[in-house]
Amino acid sequence: MPITPSKVKVKINNQNDTLTLINGEEINILKEPGLTDVSFDLLLPQVSYPFTNGGAQSADYYLSLFERLKTSKQPFQFILNRSMPSGRRLFYTNLTVGMEDYQITDDAEEGFDITVTVSLKQYRHYGTKTVKVQPATTQESTPTATVEQPQRETSQAPQQSTYTVKSGDCLWNIAKKYLGDGSRYNEIYNLNKDKITNPNLIYAGQVLTLPS
Repeated sequence: MPITPSKVKVKINNQNDTLTLINGEEINILKEPGLTDVSFDLLLPQVSYPFTNGGAQSADYYLSLFERLKTSKQPFQFILNRSMPSGRRLFYTNLTVGMEDYQITDDAEEGFDITVTVSLKQYRHYGTKTVKVQPATTQESTPTATVEQPQRETSQAPQQSTYTVKSGDCLWNIAKKYLGDGSRYNEIYNLNKDKITNPNLIYAGQVLTLPS
C-alpha cells in the first residue's frame, strides 16, 4: 500500500457457547477459535508526499484493486511486517483472507486525499469428505466404511522464495525480474530491513527474501 496504516485492528473471534443450567448457574463451552477479522483505515494520496512508499500508484489503481479483490470471490494474502527503525522485526502477520467490505471517504474539507476503511476476514480452505462402503466379503464378515480426507488446498498458500544478490544488482531490477514490476522494490526492502539499511545499497552475496 502507498502508506502503511498507523493502526490495524486484528480481532480473534471465538465460537464458545454460554449456557444456563436449571439451577441458574452459567457455564461456558469452549470451542475452536472463529475466523479472524482485520480492519484498518488506509490513506490513498492524490498528491505527492515524501513519506509515501516508493513507486506508489494513483488512488484509482488501489480502488480498482479493492474492487477486483471483492468481485473475484478469491482469497488473497494479507501481510503486515512491523519492525523497529533499526530494522529489527517485531512481528510478522501473514493471513489468507477475503475482502468483506470497503468504504471510500472523499472529504473535500480534508484535502484531495481519499480514505478507505477496509474490512477483511480470515479464509480457511475446506472440502467435503468421501465415505466408501466396502460390502461384506463373507457371510460372517461385516461391511466396512472408509473416510477419505479431502486434499489440502495449497494453491493459495503463501509461497516464499529467496534471491542471492549478484554484482551489479539493484532492488528495482530484482523486483522487475521476479515480481514483474520494478516499482515493487520497496516490498523487497521492507521484508529485508534486517539486512538492508539503505534500499539503494545492496551487496553481492546477500540473501534476500522475496514477497510471496
